Amino acid sequence: MRRPRRNHSAKFKSKVVLAALKGDRTMVELTAQFDVHANQITEWKKQLLDQAEGVFLTKAGRLEAESGPSTKDLQAKTGQLTMENDFLEGALGRIHGSSAKR
Repeated sequence: MRRPRRNHSAKFKSKVVLAALKGDRTMVELTAQFDVHANQITEWKKQLLDQAEGVFLTKAGRLEAESGPSTKDLQAKTGQLTMENDFLEGALGRIHGSSAKR
């Protein structure tokens, strides 16, 4: 019989991951101690290592990371798409003649 799905707090996850990062216990010992599957510990560890950079970001760095693409990038993409549309419109006109344009 399966056990019900559990939701672990961030405090518990960090405790487990820090114990895993210490390296003084094996994965089997950690799973027995915290009653969590080894794959789950590995996933939490990966998440922490992937997002650890964010801990040391300044406020300006966080805003920049969250803001998404810059205006310059968006303008470049708009220009590229406009050129592609113009090219395809011309090619379509040559293939099907004037009846293709609507």
